[in-house]
Amino acid sequence: MLNTAFTPPPAPTTRPDLRGTFGMAASTHWLATASAQSVLERGGNAFDAAVAAGFVLHVVEPHLNGPGGDMTGIFVTADAPSRPRVLMGQGPAPAGATIEHYRDVEGLDLVPGSGALAAAVPGAVDAWLLLLRDHGTWELAEVLELAIGYARDGHPVLEAVTRTIGDVAALFRDHWPTSAERWLPGGSAPRPGDVVTNPEYAAVLEGLAAAAQEASAAGASRTAAIDAARAAWRDVVGPAVEEFVATPHRHSDGADHAGVITAADVARFDAGYEPATTVDFRGYTVAKTGSWGQGPALLQTLRILDGFDDDRLDPSTVLGAHTILEAQKLALADRDVWYGDAGDAGTAAEVLDHLLSSQYAEQRRLLVGDAASHELRPGSVPGRTTPPAPTLRTSYASDAPLASLPGAPTGGAASGVGEPTVVIETPDPAVPGALGRTKGDTCHLDVVDRWGNMISATPSGGWLQSSPTVPGLGFCLGTRLQMTWLDEASPSRLEPGTRPRTTLTPTLVLRDGEPVLACGSPGGDQQDQWQLLFLLRVLVGGYTPQQAVDAPALHTTAFPGSFWPRTWTPGGAVVEDRLGAEVLRGLEERGHVLTRAGDWALGRLSAVTRDPATGVLGAAANPRGAQGYAAGR
Repeated sequence: MLNTAFTPPPAPTTRPDLRGTFGMAASTHWLATASAQSVLERGGNAFDAAVAAGFVLHVVEPHLNGPGGDMTGIFVTADAPSRPRVLMGQGPAPAGATIEHYRDVEGLDLVPGSGALAAAVPGAVDAWLLLLRDHGTWELAEVLELAIGYARDGHPVLEAVTRTIGDVAALFRDHWPTSAERWLPGGSAPRPGDVVTNPEYAAVLEGLAAAAQEASAAGASRTAAIDAARAAWRDVVGPAVEEFVATPHRHSDGADHAGVITAADVARFDAGYEPATTVDFRGYTVAKTGSWGQGPALLQTLRILDGFDDDRLDPSTVLGAHTILEAQKLALADRDVWYGDAGDAGTAAEVLDHLLSSQYAEQRRLLVGDAASHELRPGSVPGRTTPPAPTLRTSYASDAPLASLPGAPTGGAASGVGEPTVVIETPDPAVPGALGRTKGDTCHLDVVDRWGNMISATPSGGWLQSSPTVPGLGFCLGTRLQMTWLDEASPSRLEPGTRPRTTLTPTLVLRDGEPVLACGSPGGDQQDQWQLLFLLRVLVGGYTPQQAVDAPALHTTAFPGSFWPRTWTPGGAVVEDRLGAEVLRGLEERGHVLTRAGDWALGRLSAVTRDPATGVLGAAANPRGAQGYAAGR
């Protein structure tokens, strides 16, 4: 039943809340969702399905993720439903990625947003293979068959992909010839709907499948066979990457630099598992990554909001939207000062315990006033020296202005620099029901099966516009190191062997020790902000998942961005116009500096659900951009 303290949800929804008992999948691309569902239909479990979909996303959303990028997942298994675990596919900084090299040798004050100097060790592929090895049931060749087919035989290319290629075509032609060869056949970008292939990546995947099959034929177990494929990945990718990045190429600062990643860096990386970080909220347990990701910022925000009455948690009202924005600012200020992988792990755990404590939340809650804050206000931790706050930029001062850099923003989102997040475009009023288009930055998928296995995963990085395509591989490296600071005092400083503080942040929700919801979204710094709105509407407001996905969204920009050029907007908030003139006027009266994004521009969530009492499963997907898709039965 809908909480009467909340604004009623929009009706009707853009699509139905799916219900069934067999299996459900939802993702940011219909081909990935259909691939996951096809695996479920043929007897695979949720992990087989997720891995198959993950590799398909590499092929069909190359502007949003790639094999050279990273991935974070959170999951529960049917035999341990109360124990959420994190699948850690975030690669670390290479051995040569030191502050001294970037600052003193390369002359940088920020890690670039594009080019190989921004590349962490690729982590996504090894993480998917690890998940399949330990929790899947299928052989590797079966799981990779769909992705190999789309890469070898082709798939109709998305308009968003062709638009991204067009945005960076000059960069490719003038500075990244291997990318021009890969993405500009005949000298121009493909047209939407053209059937495109990636034979080099198909060959890489076929090589992994062959390595596993050869190991099996020699008597290896399924586990050992998949490990043989993991070794083959390192053997193929590492040397190709090391050789290629040694030649300087254009980066987002407008200069040419060589990369520092080596075959040894690739060989050293192993994906792994970690316990999830959790807090209780309104009778639910919400599970996220540790503070090497931004996930605990959502948990901190929930802690702050848990002390308010329900009428202050409705994002569709002035009071609710204001309260949410102010709580998020406080949590994100802590994220930018206290979170990170550098330093002592025990110290990091102690700090996070304090930041997630009810006592600390009470202190922070008192800072939520009636007016919008225009300051960055991190908290303190007893017995710890507060690290310095990031250098705040409202614009990026450079000899090469942002607008003049190759692939710089033209009309909204960056391509080739930093992480493309949102293009603000007004829906076509001449088309009934038209939805605004978004330009994404990341992918997401959720799967639940009839046995109760559930996973939420957020692959990203290695966008086709991240860095030049590596010859022989068909993909490029990621740019996650741009989230690190060239500041020795920061817990998220650039440091060899440590993980950049990723924005990838899938979510799992449990009730009474049973998983009931998996969700996530693309969106960089906005991922947890948009998920927070969804969770509040579902867990407190009584919305259905699809109602919550469809509902109007907003987020704050009043903190340093995680992506180059790392600017912020004091008091800034980006809002969908569907919140209504009264709400937007009320926010401005409270001091929020609003950027109107159109009616359907923010939030790209997908979700799956499970009712432990009945076994009924559900799924919902994002209508914005007409690309996300849910399926199931």
